[in-house]
Amino acid sequence: MPEDEQTVTSAEEAEETAEDDESPEEDKGTKKKKPGSFWKELPVLIVVAVVLALVIKAFAVQAFYIPSGSMQNTLQVGDRVLVNKIVYHTRDIARGDVVVFNGLDSWDPETQVKEPGNPVSKALHAVGSAFGVAPNEKDYIKRVIGIPGDHIKCCDAQGRVTVNDVPLDEKSYLYTDPITHEQNKPSNDPFDVTVKEGQLWVMGDHRELSYDSRSHRGDPGGGTIPTDRVIGRAFVIVWPLNRLDTLPIPGTFKQAGFKASAMALPATPLALGIVGAFPVTYLLRRRRLK
Repeated sequence: MPEDEQTVTSAEEAEETAEDDESPEEDKGTKKKKPGSFWKELPVLIVVAVVLALVIKAFAVQAFYIPSGSMQNTLQVGDRVLVNKIVYHTRDIARGDVVVFNGLDSWDPETQVKEPGNPVSKALHAVGSAFGVAPNEKDYIKRVIGIPGDHIKCCDAQGRVTVNDVPLDEKSYLYTDPITHEQNKPSNDPFDVTVKEGQLWVMGDHRELSYDSRSHRGDPGGGTIPTDRVIGRAFVIVWPLNRLDTLPIPGTFKQAGFKASAMALPATPLALGIVGAFPVTYLLRRRRLK
């Protein structure tokens, strides 16, 4: 064989050998660039989801646990509701809204919650309260009956609560005994109040059980609560699943120009946090690969 041909052949063989030698290194490099397994990224996903959930809870939607029967039959003990914290930045509080408000320093706790005995229990209770799986004694849930400027009186000749002389038909939401089928009266105690500016008159749907504005008339606010203590509007029951339902404004509050409800956000903070965590972790993965 000619020497030149042997040289070319040797060069080709050397090049093929070099390519073969580089292949494992390239494969190793490729393997190094492969994304981590799902289980390795799961902790990151969980942390991102929790952080986003807390942000959403702080500014948009929060879950609350119902600890008492003051809103029966609308809400039962143990129900979880979602509260829209944005709605009152877009519209005023309306009559008929079911609202959650902070009663700290204004109303006594309606239910007594045992104080956790150790730091771990306190931390778990705080997390549970934040996500609506544990009661919080300083927060109340009631129905708005009167807004600033309203004259509220009970009762008229038919035993009804009136707002600005307009009688309320409250049969659709007042508590009804499941055994006797007797319905609560609008109020066993007469009252006649005018709601001051920046205040609300609120009542529970279980009128014979609810410790509401009627029971706090001797307080400095005359039983009303400050509008700036309202956390948000409860708009849906999310747990238990067999009680899944919305909380619209009853029709009686839509008469005589009464305000209708606003649109409500449809998801829980944790669910929104989980949904938001996926694109965040995806972007983090892309950044690592680069």
